[in-house]
Amino acid sequence: MITIISGTNRLNSKSIELSKYYQNQLKKEGLEARILDLSLLPADFAFSALYANGGKNDEFNLFRNIIEDSQKFIFVVPEYNGSFPGVLKAFIDGLKYPDSFTDKKALLVGISSGIQGSALALSHLNDILNYLNMHVYGTRLKIPLIEKNFINGEIVDPKINALSLDQLKGFIKF
Repeated sequence: MITIISGTNRLNSKSIELSKYYQNQLKKEGLEARILDLSLLPADFAFSALYANGGKNDEFNLFRNIIEDSQKFIFVVPEYNGSFPGVLKAFIDGLKYPDSFTDKKALLVGISSGIQGSALALSHLNDILNYLNMHVYGTRLKIPLIEKNFINGEIVDPKINALSLDQLKGFIKF
């Protein structure tokens, strides 16, 4: 099972829309994928599920179990202030260390309203995932100007669309 992580807790985000796009593309390839939507995290998880409270929040443990049961992940990561959202880092910090991501595989997709397509955010996340002994697929897709390039659930720029499909097909074989 592939788990797609929508990397923000912002409601009605482009990240969740793009996560659904990837889920549909995987379905076309005959693969099932589930979406882990960080906007559904318990509001108090940073206090009730991390550190000394690890494993004690039943609602957060549902998210932990999804991570434990998955071998491949697609991270859809928006750029927030030159990096990725803090909620994604807090979520990662709440997982079992170091087992949750060790020897599992990840694909990184970055989005931004600006022209860099979340390049810095993906670099920061890549460093963390490498530290956690995760295998990150080498091609990182960066989608700039997301409001212009992703409309009505589709990547409308032909080059970006082709890159996303090539990246996804490579990841399936990875």
